[in-house]
Parts: sequence; C-alpha cells; structure tokens
Amino acid sequence: MSMHKAEQQKPVLDIKDFTVEVDGMEILHGLNLHIEGGEVHAIMGPNGTGKSTLASAIMGHPRFDITRGEVILNGEDLLSLSVDERARAGLFLGMQYPAEVSGVTNSDFLRSAVNARRETPLGVLPFLRQLNEAVSELEMRETLPDRYLNEGFSGGEKKRNEILQMKLLKPSIALLDEIDSGLDIDALRIVGQNITAMMEERGDQMGLLMITHYQRLLDYIQPQFVHVLMNGRIVHTGDATLAKRLEAEGYDWLRKELDLADEDGTDIAGDNEGELDADLDALFM
Repeated sequence: MSMHKAEQQKPVLDIKDFTVEVDGMEILHGLNLHIEGGEVHAIMGPNGTGKSTLASAIMGHPRFDITRGEVILNGEDLLSLSVDERARAGLFLGMQYPAEVSGVTNSDFLRSAVNARRETPLGVLPFLRQLNEAVSELEMRETLPDRYLNEGFSGGEKKRNEILQMKLLKPSIALLDEIDSGLDIDALRIVGQNITAMMEERGDQMGLLMITHYQRLLDYIQPQFVHVLMNGRIVHTGDATLAKRLEAEGYDWLRKELDLADEDGTDIAGDNEGELDADLDALFM
C-alpha cells in the first residue's frame, strides 16, 4: 500500500477472536479489539497476561502460531502478509528492547524504511530536513543519524529512537510495547509529549495502542480507552480513570469482581522480550 493511499482513509484495525499459541501453549484466548484513526487505546495488566505476545503476534513474529481469528487493517488481512508487508501497509511496532544493528547507520535505515512506504522515493535533502527536525523535537544528540542503529545507545536513547522512527514513518496504526520502561522523568516527558503532538498532528489518520504497566505514561498521552488484559483476554474496558484506579489499587479488586484466577505467567513475549525484538528487527532488514 502506498503512503498516499494510506493517508486518504481513516485507518481501522479489527482484531477478532485472536487466539495465539507458542509451542502448543495457548497464550491469547479469542481476544477482540477495534481501533480507529484518532483513537488512543492503552492495554494494562499484570505480568504474564499476554500483552507483549499480542503486539508481537500482530506484527507477525514467526514464533507465534495464530490458531484462530483475524486481524484486518483497512479491509486487508494482515495475517496473510509478511512482517515487512505489514509495515508497508501502515502497521508500526515500537519495541520494548530494540536490537542493535552494526554496520547500518540510523539515517540509512530510516530513509530505506520511509521510502519503502512511498510510490516516489523521498530525496536525500528533504529526508534530512525531516530527520533533523524530528531529532531536535526529541532532544536527541545531533550525531545520532550517523551512528549505527541503536549501537551503544542508552536505554532511553533506544526508546526515543523508536519514537523517531514512528514520527518519520507516519504509520496508520502504531503499537507501542512498554515504550515507557527504562525512561527517566525527563525522557518520559519528551517521549510522551512527542507522541501526543504526533497524534494531534495526524488527527484521524493514525490510531495508537500502548501497552504499559504504569499510569505515568498516560499523564502525557490521554487514552480514550483503557483495556485490562488478564488470563489471555480483555476482561474490562474503561476510560482514563480506570488506569488511575489500577495504579492506586492494583488488580485484585478486578479479579474478585470478575471471579478470575491468578495469572499463570505464560506471556512468552514478555519473558523473552529482548530475544523476540531482535528477531523482529532481523525480519525487517
């Protein structure tokens, strides 16, 4: 799908009866979720509930077996597409532990990724103007474009680099997997403000799904929908006030209210996040 076509319509991501297995163990059990352009959704939940598995499986990591269900973006079946085809269709995954790639500069990687979604390639000078503007907005070091992708970056720099990619790629639907983890107070503010600014700029041309454990990210990015994922299913949905209650009271009240068992700790992606993120990065290269 070309960038021009992607921006002519309000994106719609439909996830229906999404059931995911790893090594014969079912992690997600018939999950349903609907995201439209202009909407901000947050998924919260205890450890081991399947949050990171959801993001990795939607993006197409080969370790995950989709045994039932569908994922449709703008009428197109994403599950029939390769990882790079899903990215070109407008899907973006901001990873919790981005991999380091030696020998490929940040600017070369980003320009290749941007042009993969365009009918007419973006020239070097226009691309560099966009890149430098985004680097400045994220308060990143000016030398970053010439450094190898994520090599020697701090944890905070890697997370800001994920947001830099999102700003330049302008996806239809962005999935951010614990983008706030490892960020100090200043970096969290910068990341949160840039994501909010991008949502305001793109309007209904971009939908956002954030996976997070903490309310602090949502202080900067106001979600319209907060979903609680437990036992491999979305068990409760509310507005931003739900996140505040979860931060204050935890999940026990919801378990009791819904008569849910404790988690069994089977979020494979969460347990092996760095390895899976490296594998996904390799699929893009």
